[in-house]
Amino acid sequence: MLLCDYAEEVGGKLYIMGGGWSQLRTPNQPSNMALAIRLSVPWSQANEQHDLAIRLLTSDGHPVPNEEDQDIALEGKMEVGRPPGLRPGTDLDMALAARFDGLKLEPGTYRWSLEVDGMPLKHTAFDVIQPG
Repeated sequence: MLLCDYAEEVGGKLYIMGGGWSQLRTPNQPSNMALAIRLSVPWSQANEQHDLAIRLLTSDGHPVPNEEDQDIALEGKMEVGRPPGLRPGTDLDMALAARFDGLKLEPGTYRWSLEVDGMPLKHTAFDVIQPG
C-alpha cells in the first residue's frame, strides 16, 4: 500500500503520480491524496466475496472524521476470479486505487488502515506538519 498524490487502476495495473511520501505540509487546507494498493489473493480464496475497508485513523487508532462528522473511510466488497489456464495454486493479483479529495487534517500523525474480512492487513502512516 503506497501513499501518493494520485493513483488510478486500469486493466489490473496501477498508475501512480507523486508516490511514496510520508509528510503533508498543508495542515487545515483541503488536500488530495490516494492509496495505490496491490493485494495478493491466495488461490483458495479466489471466486469468493471478501469485505474490504480502508480507514483513516489517528496515531492512537481512533477514526478521523470529515467535516460532516463521518469517519473518513471506504468500505465495499471484492472478488478475484481465476483466469482460464492459470496454474493451480498461483496467487492472484488485485490492484486498487482509492482517492480521497479535499481532506482537511490538523497537524499530527495519521495512518491509513486496510482490512480484509475484518482483519487488519496493511497500514501506512504519515505526518501532517505545520510549516515553519
